[in-house]
Amino acid sequence: MNESIRKISAGSADKLQRVLGTFDENLNLIMSELGVSVRVDGVNVIVSGVEDRVVQATSVFENLLILCENGESVDKGRVSYCIELAKEGKASDITKLSTGVVAITSRGKPIKCKTVGQKRYADAIKQHSVVFGIGPAGTGKTYLAVCLAVQTMKQKQVDKIILTRPAVEAGEKLGFLPGDLQTKVDPYLRPLYDALQEMLGLETYTKLMERGSIEIAPLAYMRGRTLSNAFIILDEAQNTTREQMKMFLTRLGDGSKMVITGDVTQIDLPDGKKSGLEHAAHVLDGVEGISVIRLNDKDVVRNPLVMRIVRAYEADGKRREKLEEQADKERDI
Repeated sequence: MNESIRKISAGSADKLQRVLGTFDENLNLIMSELGVSVRVDGVNVIVSGVEDRVVQATSVFENLLILCENGESVDKGRVSYCIELAKEGKASDITKLSTGVVAITSRGKPIKCKTVGQKRYADAIKQHSVVFGIGPAGTGKTYLAVCLAVQTMKQKQVDKIILTRPAVEAGEKLGFLPGDLQTKVDPYLRPLYDALQEMLGLETYTKLMERGSIEIAPLAYMRGRTLSNAFIILDEAQNTTREQMKMFLTRLGDGSKMVITGDVTQIDLPDGKKSGLEHAAHVLDGVEGISVIRLNDKDVVRNPLVMRIVRAYEADGKRREKLEEQADKERDI
């Protein structure tokens, strides 16, 4: 294998320190993941090792320095994602994410997409009436949908935000729970509440709830309605049946948007019940006005360990499928 050495100039000690990370945690991650040696000489980074890995590491350092120049943070999650892109020869894609603000929180913090997959998802929501966001935990499916819902309402494109979710654990029979409807569905919709409060602030959020401009309801309460001039989010949609999904989708009225989010690896439906999310994404993919966005482990934006957890479960699932196929063949014999 050809050995190679490359030098990258950071331009300043401050930029170099931001790229290397606290106690060199980013530097150590790059060396560990790409199998290269790195030493620092003044404001220069010198990378050595197998040529293709050195090319990848150089691309990572160069693009992380561009992020610093654009005023972006360079945390461990960003570095992990840049490494994944570099392995595909696409490290420069990460710099495209520093432009374009999805929304602004109540405290003035800009919300930006952190992965290429998230950007495709956010763009799809802006451009289509119905969007399916399918992917594992930690990919920001629900959070980005809520951010864009609030932004759409602030721009007066819709009059109302409607949040719904199938209450599988209670069989959607919530009557035995104490309190009013909102109290009954609170445990199921807590992630949506948290995102709304961050985007709007507690006071504005409370006023909009009281006015009915934000509506929270279990999926069963959507039946028979026509939802017009609204931004509607169906969360945890993997737990809908085919019938429920068709019922929900046909509620779409004039001037409305629908975002349906879910993780098809976390289906909690009783045995024998097929997921309405999987079925709808297959049947409706390619229909005009509808977009199906599939996020994957590379789009996980929580702790980098979550990405590794998702991959481990995916690998285990593939092993199980192979064992089941092998067992089926042996039974046929």
